[in-house]
Amino acid sequence: MHDAPGSAATGAPTAAPEAADPADVAFAAELAGGAGELLLQIRAELGFGDARALKSAGDLRANDFLLGRVAAERPGDAVLSEEGKGEAGRVGTERLDADRVWIIDPLDGTREYSEEGRDDWAVHVALWQRGLGLTAAAVALPAQGVTLRTDRVYPVPAERPAKPRIAVSRTRPPAEAVAAEAALGAELVPMGSAGAKVMAVVAGTVDAYVHAGGQFEWDSAAPVAVALASGWHATRIDGAPLRYNESDPYLPDLLVCRPDLAEPLLAAVNGH
Repeated sequence: MHDAPGSAATGAPTAAPEAADPADVAFAAELAGGAGELLLQIRAELGFGDARALKSAGDLRANDFLLGRVAAERPGDAVLSEEGKGEAGRVGTERLDADRVWIIDPLDGTREYSEEGRDDWAVHVALWQRGLGLTAAAVALPAQGVTLRTDRVYPVPAERPAKPRIAVSRTRPPAEAVAAEAALGAELVPMGSAGAKVMAVVAGTVDAYVHAGGQFEWDSAAPVAVALASGWHATRIDGAPLRYNESDPYLPDLLVCRPDLAEPLLAAVNGH
């Protein structure tokens, strides 16, 4: 799996640029890419006849791979994982006292992963550091053969489109996105996982991603870090900053978009 096109970051802001360690970014990319290769292998081994079995195997085996690598190579760091359990996992408290926490989603978009031919699913790996926030991250899109990371620049296209394209859930577009569609004459683009949607914004395939109605920190940490590192807008849908490694990992809504669309989108989704 190779990196998505982009040059080394030269002045583009990151979530915490003064603390970004190249070794941490490289490790995040290696983890995300390695888990992605494993997920492709599992797809090939099990096929698509039993969607539930494929989802379960993918989630668990990718999570074991990621937790094993972090434990072996960053033994002093804590982990917040969708599939984690206990002190180092999603319901534990150890991470709240840690200075470094890896926030991971071993398989973002299990539904899409279990559907033959779909490539809109992802692996998320992000590093949170106390006092700094998100400092390193990578998002692998294994079926697309790319990994996007915080030490690469994915520039905002110069020309703002007359008809913005907004990525939304395949099954439940939020009312906020529908309001933005009406207010801005936008086009709603159904798409799979949260990571795939945010990376579609970063790649310029769409202009925004509006989500409301429920997510957790692992759904957005790595994609948000990648977006912020190249200067894209990423906040809550009320404009508040996104905060990570909180005691409650529930982070229900998200807006990622071109910076020049942030103000009109925030106004539209908040009924102004």
